[in-house]
Amino acid sequence: MTGIIVALPGMDDARNIKNLLVRSGYPVTAVCTSGAQALAQTDCLNDGIVVCGYKLTDMLYSQLYESLPPGFEMLLMASQRFLMECLDNDIVCLAMPFKLNDLINTVEMMSTSIAYKRKERRKKPKERKPEETALIHEAKLLLMNRNNMTEEEAHRYLQKTSMDNATGMVETARMVLRLMVD
Repeated sequence: MTGIIVALPGMDDARNIKNLLVRSGYPVTAVCTSGAQALAQTDCLNDGIVVCGYKLTDMLYSQLYESLPPGFEMLLMASQRFLMECLDNDIVCLAMPFKLNDLINTVEMMSTSIAYKRKERRKKPKERKPEETALIHEAKLLLMNRNNMTEEEAHRYLQKTSMDNATGMVETARMVLRLMVD
């Protein structure tokens, strides 16, 4: 589930928004009155939504937005005149006063978007460090030279061995190099 941080200058307002979201089934990770507190809470999450007002006790929404780590989206709740200045960015805006359904539908849309992005990130293969790639390449070369394998056969051998041993390709390459070089 997507974590939500509510950051509003008034603690009572922030708690009220939290209660509305919790009653609608959304987990609220933290309630804050400053941007610094909100940013500290993002360290505990991989991604999420920051619901905030135009001006917090220590910074404007735009400063908070620029400091958010990747994977976080912002829902700005402000009067219509303040919302006009954030038309050309990726901040989702909700004009005050708003209806409960507008808030819930907006949070639902943002949660769905974050879940989709999370799923897409998981699909991507992890990028290896250059030294790990070099290690795998070295193990393949050793297999090719000693066992007369093609590069594809050596690669398949490393893949199959890593799957059979429930280890990663890098660890399997290390094992092959250790066993065959000694």
